[in-house]
Amino acid sequence: MGQLISSLSSRGGEMMVPEISFDIENTTVSHEESQLYGELSALLVQPGPSLLSSLRQYKSASTEVRNAIASPTQENEDIAWRAVLPIVDMLREFHGYSSDLREGVPRILDVLCQGEVGKNLEKHQGLTKLFADILDFVFEFDHLKMRSPTLQNDFSYYRRMLQRGRYSGRQSMADDGESMSDLRSAMVEDDQANRISLFIAYPTPMLKCVIDTTTEYVTHNRLQRSVGDCLTAIWAACFQTVSKKRTLSAEIVGFCLKVMVVSIILYDHIDPNGVFSKSSPINIKNSVKAIQNAHTSVFNIPEESSASNLMSALRYNSKHLNDDTTPKGVKNLVMAV
Repeated sequence: MGQLISSLSSRGGEMMVPEISFDIENTTVSHEESQLYGELSALLVQPGPSLLSSLRQYKSASTEVRNAIASPTQENEDIAWRAVLPIVDMLREFHGYSSDLREGVPRILDVLCQGEVGKNLEKHQGLTKLFADILDFVFEFDHLKMRSPTLQNDFSYYRRMLQRGRYSGRQSMADDGESMSDLRSAMVEDDQANRISLFIAYPTPMLKCVIDTTTEYVTHNRLQRSVGDCLTAIWAACFQTVSKKRTLSAEIVGFCLKVMVVSIILYDHIDPNGVFSKSSPINIKNSVKAIQNAHTSVFNIPEESSASNLMSALRYNSKHLNDDTTPKGVKNLVMAV
């Protein structure tokens, strides 16, 4: 990886994919990074399966809400209220995790992108893989969220009831540890409901959180080139894994394709010229081919990693795809698949 930076600097629309010695499948956590790795893994990786499971098992309260609106008796409203409360608790967890993302991602970027990126990635393989794990989770979460359109309707009913003076009645604590009055609890709950409502209003809320956090980090620290090199290296490692290794499990292929796509999207948001420009170090044509080829050569790739889902994510979450400077051939390729 010592020649990483120079290889990534070989700009050009038809450039070859840089050779990266970093193996996304086989990483080791160094002693130096072990403490931070443990903290961030517990904060951002370990909760992932539980959050995804909750979203997969989500059961809409649409019927109960519809009945309560059509016939607003006390009984129907109580039934609807009890039906939406578990959903609200679930959304609180999701929103809380997004807050952890906003805290944790800059800590990872501090290690990987301050100084010489190539040496950092080689030295901190554990944190590099952890960042890839986060990007994988983000893609999966948003895929499931987009398949749950009634979430917003369920939560809208909850907010409507809050505005009518009803709240969950859970014991709330102030910052000083004292229990809050019912009025103050209701105010806190309404404020949190507003934040959650803004969070789930986006089709891809976790991706937006990572995009905003990374963009703010780049702007604040003036590290656009370093973060761009980091994302390019992760993209290249994933690309090489799915392109050059003959025997891979469907899970590994799906993981690499998702991380590859999210890396491309992030790069497109932090680079002024975007990822589709001729000066970009990320080869979009090769990336699209890798997505297409993977789905013709590997069976049972997870549904969320299907070519259509990956390409849809790239189309609808990119920033510069429709710019005049985007080569027509690249744009047509991305739009056609």
